[in-house]
Amino acid sequence: MKIKIKRLNKEAKLPSYAHPGDVGMDMFSLEDYDLKPGERRIFPCGFALEFETGFAAIVKDKGSLPKNAGIHTMGGVFDAGYRGEYNANLINLGQETYHISKGDKIAQLIIYPVIIAELSEVETLSESSRGEGRFGSTGK
Repeated sequence: MKIKIKRLNKEAKLPSYAHPGDVGMDMFSLEDYDLKPGERRIFPCGFALEFETGFAAIVKDKGSLPKNAGIHTMGGVFDAGYRGEYNANLINLGQETYHISKGDKIAQLIIYPVIIAELSEVETLSESSRGEGRFGSTGK
């Protein structure tokens, strides 16, 4: 799949795959920042994408950040029609301030095929074995 990418900041490091066959492209910080425990912040990444309808770009955790420092992404779904700057919304769930340096890998971007649903409002839904069961509905 070919994706168009536009550099919005001359200092931006564009997303890239670290290894052949990887599904997540590394996203890089444009700035130095100390993310304090409990703090969340949006980090601009300096690029925009264009890709086909039927796909979405989704920002996910960079594997080592949650494991080593408690840094997680918060949301991050970019639709095919979006042409603005991509970013990573991070939160520090760790106990220590975490220093992010300009150029650090802060998240990964995955391109997913998606279904564009057509909703049909109804008065009732069919029965299922789960029904309205929520968290813990299947026991321990």
